[in-house]
Amino acid sequence: MAKSKLVEVNKKIEEGVVGGYKKIEEGVVGGFQKISDKFVDNYLTKDGESVEEAKARLAAEQSEREAKAKQDMEARKAENEDIVKRNLEASLNAGKR
Repeated sequence: MAKSKLVEVNKKIEEGVVGGYKKIEEGVVGGFQKISDKFVDNYLTKDGESVEEAKARLAAEQSEREAKAKQDMEARKAENEDIVKRNLEASLNAGKR
């Protein structure tokens, strides 16, 4: 009996803590969303563009930048590998002379 009462009390405490956390989380996330929307509306929208359209445009631009950065990084990596290969070959050829 004692364990079942303890389990019931712990369950009520758990529900209260989790419920409080969820309320705080919803408030923080909602507040951030409002601030984010206001910032986008004030500074990042173009003429006649809605906040949602601006966010979609910004996300697309970010994806393009990330794709270009990845492509540039791969090109630099290939270039560096070629340099290392040429230097290694030059070192080996210098040793044969």
